Amino acid sequence: MGAALTRYRVIAWIVGVVLILLVVIGMPLKYVFDNPVVVETVGPAHGFLYMIYLVAAFDLSRRADWPLKRMLLVMLAGTVPFVSFYAERRVSTWLAAPQTERAPEPVAR
Repeated sequence: MGAALTRYRVIAWIVGVVLILLVVIGMPLKYVFDNPVVVETVGPAHGFLYMIYLVAAFDLSRRADWPLKRMLLVMLAGTVPFVSFYAERRVSTWLAAPQTERAPEPVAR
């Protein structure tokens, strides 16, 4: 699971930085200064990278056996500026917790 976590962390940071560039630089340039060049180049790149983010988040969630709600929330984190950084930190914390804390309760027989 270590490789899946590393892949997720790297793409979460990349998607987060690209989304911030798009929102903080590209959108004002497009709508205030009527210069859409950043949105036209960074926008499709963010879309492509977000698809990779979704695959990495799905892969990690299946390996970590997360519930559907957690998986969907982590996947949505790449759509809001700065939230992918928060989600990456939370995911790293969840997976760094001792295995005994994450393990499901044994079934009584």
